[in-house]
Amino acid sequence: MMRKKMIYTNTPDVPGREIAEILGVVTGNVVQSKHVGRDIMAGFKSLIGGEIISYTEMLTEARQKAISRLVEEALKFDADAVVNLRFTTSSIMSGCSEILAYGTAVKLKP
Repeated sequence: MMRKKMIYTNTPDVPGREIAEILGVVTGNVVQSKHVGRDIMAGFKSLIGGEIISYTEMLTEARQKAISRLVEEALKFDADAVVNLRFTTSSIMSGCSEILAYGTAVKLKP
């Protein structure tokens, strides 16, 4: 079975396409915890300054997982696209953060 390709954008519409129906809000989230090894290296890096690459990579991966989960939910609605895609983060507990992706699932006119 061929998997449907999902359009997702942070704009309120899809350029060149008209929205036929709003299906509802869809979300995808990831709760990410710190890694002791990364924390030790980050502590050293904070002394000299600069980017903490391991954390950048961790957050990039978490955002991609959140988007993937959002797309899975949109596919359950049989959506063609997700518009107004946004991200938010929150601290769940000490050492754990959530990344939440959310947007509006829509059907597009053919």
